[in-house]
Amino acid sequence: MNKEQLVESARKMKNRAYVPYSKFPVGAALLLKDGTVINGVNVENVSFGATNCAERTAIFTAIANGYKKGDFQAIAVSGDTMDFLPPCSICRQVLAEFCLPDMPVYLTNEKKDILEITLRELLPYAFTDLEM
Repeated sequence: MNKEQLVESARKMKNRAYVPYSKFPVGAALLLKDGTVINGVNVENVSFGATNCAERTAIFTAIANGYKKGDFQAIAVSGDTMDFLPPCSICRQVLAEFCLPDMPVYLTNEKKDILEITLRELLPYAFTDLEM
């Protein structure tokens, strides 16, 4: 699957988001090394702290389906924004937990442009295995 196809998968997912409060749908498409794509959407809650982002939904679904740390090849994120929509800081840290630093992250916007960056570029000072 190429990056355009992965981004298109994330774009299509936006329609499934549960966003009654913010009205801000986000879709994510997570490409696994075996070629499987797992999609995610943001799921809101009236208690905003209980809301889950599209990126984490995709990663947690992959883990629940038996995938493990290191099985992730790329992720695409799509929202209805003029600028590129990056994952929030919590999602960035979850990505750092399960993905390699050089994994491609594809960000898109409503003009259908694609920005390709690495996880390391997205989160240069990630918490990783901290020695105590």
